[in-house]
Amino acid sequence: MAKTILVVDDSASMRQVLRIALKGAGYEVIEGIDGKDALAKLTGQKVHLIISDVNMPTMDGISFLKAIKQIPAYKFTPVIMLTTESGESKKAEGRAAGARAWVCKPFAPPMLLDAVQRLCLP
Repeated sequence: MAKTILVVDDSASMRQVLRIALKGAGYEVIEGIDGKDALAKLTGQKVHLIISDVNMPTMDGISFLKAIKQIPAYKFTPVIMLTTESGESKKAEGRAAGARAWVCKPFAPPMLLDAVQRLCLP
C-alpha cells in the first residue's frame, strides 16, 4: 500500500511539481491550497508525511503546523516546510512549531525525495 503525503501550497504549479515527483516515486498525494483547506482535508485518514509552504493566504504554514500538532491523529506526523524563507528566525519558529525539515525553494526533486524517504516512516 502506498504511503500518503499531504502537500500544502497556494501555488498550483508548485503543487503540480510536487505531485508529479511524489507520485513518480510511488506515493499517494492529497493537496491543500492553504492551511485552512489542508486542515479540512485531514479527516482521520493515515497521512505519513506533510509538506507545507510557509507563506500562504488564509492560514500560513506555521499556523497550520501548530494546528495539526493539536490533532491527536496527526500530532506525530512529520512535516517538511518547503519555502522561499531561509532566515534563521523563521526556521527556528518552524522547528519550535514541530517542523522536522526545512527545504528552500527552488529545490531539486531528488533532494526533496531523499528527505521524504528519510521521514516517511511506516
